[in-house]
Amino acid sequence: MFSLGTFQNVSVPVNGTVHAVVSRIPADVSFLTLQFHTHHRNVTLSYTPIPLYGSSVTAADAGLLSTLTLSQTTVSWFLKTPDGSSAAGVGVILPYTSADPVPGACNQEFPLEIDPNIYLQYNLFETTITFAPANIGYGRGESPPACDVDTDSSTRWRLVYELYQYFLPEGDLSEQSLISSLERAANVQNMQDNGRKVVSLSSHDRTQFSFSSLPGQGVIFSVIVRDPVLNTSASYIPVHTYACSFNSTLDGCSDLGRVSSKVFFTVMGLAGLFVCFVGHRFFKLSLNSLLTGCLSAVRLALTALMGVVGGVAMVMSWWRFGSVMACVLVVGLILGFLISSIAFFTPLGDIPIFHNDVVFWVVFACIMVFVPLFFIRWPREGNIITCGVVGGYAVVLAVNAYTYTSLSYITLDVLKRLLNHNFSRAFISVPLQDIDFIMITVWVVLGVSGIVMQLYREKSRPFFPPSPYVMWKQERERRKTNVLDPSHHKPSLSARILGRIRQLTQRTEPAGETTPLLF
Repeated sequence: MFSLGTFQNVSVPVNGTVHAVVSRIPADVSFLTLQFHTHHRNVTLSYTPIPLYGSSVTAADAGLLSTLTLSQTTVSWFLKTPDGSSAAGVGVILPYTSADPVPGACNQEFPLEIDPNIYLQYNLFETTITFAPANIGYGRGESPPACDVDTDSSTRWRLVYELYQYFLPEGDLSEQSLISSLERAANVQNMQDNGRKVVSLSSHDRTQFSFSSLPGQGVIFSVIVRDPVLNTSASYIPVHTYACSFNSTLDGCSDLGRVSSKVFFTVMGLAGLFVCFVGHRFFKLSLNSLLTGCLSAVRLALTALMGVVGGVAMVMSWWRFGSVMACVLVVGLILGFLISSIAFFTPLGDIPIFHNDVVFWVVFACIMVFVPLFFIRWPREGNIITCGVVGGYAVVLAVNAYTYTSLSYITLDVLKRLLNHNFSRAFISVPLQDIDFIMITVWVVLGVSGIVMQLYREKSRPFFPPSPYVMWKQERERRKTNVLDPSHHKPSLSARILGRIRQLTQRTEPAGETTPLLF
């Protein structure tokens, strides 16, 4: 037995069916929605004891809508699991009047005649939600208004949809956290008070949206449909996801904190700490670490290998030719990449114009190129600032291997957009919770202290360490021309090696004189 608007825990027994009933429905209620949520198990809600196609829905977040006749005071539904196993969850029945819009009443895509559900799919890159259009409200016993006959203000085309997100606590995959969060997002008022409004759209827009997938981060999506003429609203059935599976090993939630990832990012964090405070002084090591760390931040072994190869190539270029401008240019591009990624990690990235790939990449590249051009007049300062900022971010990524933080998506979202052409349509909003603000503080403290320390230490030193190859050539020329230098009379390395080989391979002939010479 349910009471209107009250959440109730429900357990489905093995091979059993739960009969959900609500009675004493007020006369001003025109329709009801029943929603039932489990942590990750699918359940089947139906209008009949035996589920039939077109009269039932199966999902972890399932819901049904029932319109009422003139004298009806009781409604019942049936709940079971598709495989006959047991399941537990929470359900609630919400009442609506004849003035409220009817979610999913103009459905032409899904099996239910009136479908208030939100359908969710996810992959490594994006999470996609789809829902059926709503209709304007109507009273008990009345025929529903036509959906697609007219498009004036007296039809369903006047309705407005608002898409909301509610983020669960970071890193919390527990059922208790989900249930308590669903209670704060199940109806219109609660979602407005606790959720984050992502976008508003008219009835002429598509009812499908994409979001960046956040594996291990619980997210509740909800759609609220509004009637601006009558100033009423209704909620679709909220749906949740962790962008990972509790039943599969392929994308399992239990594989998010693998030991190999922890070891790798711990090493990168230590390297970042080294670069942050002494990176400019050890130019060769910091250049290699910056390239490797920047690319490995996207969590792919191939790009980490590319970073190592690129770092070695740049170090060898500096070692052989002695010019630091190419290295400074690459370092500036790394800082520009991170700054541009941070800019689009903010709400700026969800502005509709940047959902166009051409506009996005042009602006991204302009920001990225501007940074090295700005620091070309001050190459040492640019390199030190890059060491502090990128080194501090590497430490943040190392912490992310042990506890979830949204800051890792600063660079990961850019990689997703590069690899998946459909990702441009996705909203990339992520939660910023207590751990994120702590890590932002750590990042700022590390970056500022590292930059200040290196500027102080390097103020009386040469701008950049000299090239070892150029120093060796200068030393060799000095030995050739300076006869007073003892090393001038020292045989070359090749001559010394050949002489040593002759000593080992040739037999020494006796001199014939064994007595000392007399003076």
